[in-house]
Amino acid sequence: MANQTSIFDDEVKMSVPLADRMRPKDLDEFVGQEHILGKGKILRKLIESGNITSMILWGPPGVGKTTLAKIIAQKTNAKFENFSAVLSGIKEIREVMKEAEKRRLYGQRTLLFIDEIHRFNKSQQDAFLPFVEKGDIILIGATTENPSFELNSALLSRSKVFVLNPLQPKDIIVLLKRALADEKRGLGRMKIRVGDDILEKLSVYADGDARVALNTLELAVLSTVPSQDGTIYITDEVLQQVLQKKTLLYDKKGEEHYNLISAFHKSIRNSDSDAAIYWLARMLEAGEDPLYIARRMIRMASEDIGLADPRAIEQAVAAFHAAHFIGMPECSTSLAQAAVYLALAPKSNALYTAYLEAQEDALNTLAEPVPLHLRNAPTKLMKELGYGEGYKYAHDYENKVAAMQCLPDSLVGKEYYRPTGNGAEEVYKKRKDHVKSLQTGQKS
Repeated sequence: MANQTSIFDDEVKMSVPLADRMRPKDLDEFVGQEHILGKGKILRKLIESGNITSMILWGPPGVGKTTLAKIIAQKTNAKFENFSAVLSGIKEIREVMKEAEKRRLYGQRTLLFIDEIHRFNKSQQDAFLPFVEKGDIILIGATTENPSFELNSALLSRSKVFVLNPLQPKDIIVLLKRALADEKRGLGRMKIRVGDDILEKLSVYADGDARVALNTLELAVLSTVPSQDGTIYITDEVLQQVLQKKTLLYDKKGEEHYNLISAFHKSIRNSDSDAAIYWLARMLEAGEDPLYIARRMIRMASEDIGLADPRAIEQAVAAFHAAHFIGMPECSTSLAQAAVYLALAPKSNALYTAYLEAQEDALNTLAEPVPLHLRNAPTKLMKELGYGEGYKYAHDYENKVAAMQCLPDSLVGKEYYRPTGNGAEEVYKKRKDHVKSLQTGQKS
């Protein structure tokens, strides 16, 4: 049966990294994730009741996914099996599953934790399904990638997804101070002096990753020569040496984060390619997540450009994939390429305003049923009820356009998309006008 010593035994060894030694042993020590682990929140209630089912923990590195799985195993008296999708294959899966099956016969549950579960292919993921369904294992998968895209639907449907957020700087400061004070697992036996300003800079540099923060603190301590009385002073100079770069530190969840992305977006909207590159560099060199910037550019491509240049979204999506594949610093030029393309592309917000108006109607008008002639009729009963009756197949008409009502009765004649004459959108404007004239001609 799993116990605290077996699950957390590496934390008493001072030779292991500080981040591992300071791993929280219970929910009271766990910092962050209040939205799911706060008093009365869903995951905390499940853990405290022992009613744990298979789950996926989705979040960035260093936010406590592995730690949380260990705490769950500890709380539920389950055998903890740590499995790496990077190092393991089908053979190892089968061996672990065989042992789990035996334990179940003796009344002990097995908690199988799979780090980076998204690295398993679909067939490897399928190998877990029978054992999850039989109850041989409680599967907890950890992933930094969107489970909707990286996990197969069968496994996803049998698991509850919990989203873990990056730790806030205030959370990381709590962990740093705890490590400095803890004499058993941390640095409390050493005479260390470090100001709150240094801890704040370190917490921001860590970018929500507790492991980065703790290991950087440890490196700073170990690389600093003590003074004559044995005191280790962690100064700004020491921090810069450890980080080995000039850092543009800013709170990525605070005002400066939003100020910079706003400046970047508005520079692109205003077709200022030079300003776009500058604000891009400011964010990347400060440690901003390149995927966050890429996602924002995908949004800009539709919100501010749209069909004025249909290739804008292709450039933005390509930049996202480049950032995902090669990461920083190599992806910086890919992001710069997309930023310049978007900045110099012709602009139109017609799609953006069209969606906002359609959204308003969808939310605030009567949700009328789909007109019968637009419904499919796969069964005899549905045909008898008039489903599909009166439908006009566009390909049967000249120019592939039929004069057929496609909006609910209350919205007939409503126009959402009003293309401008900018860039390629002029072509779509002419096409829309032409379609309207064809439909009008058929009615007359």
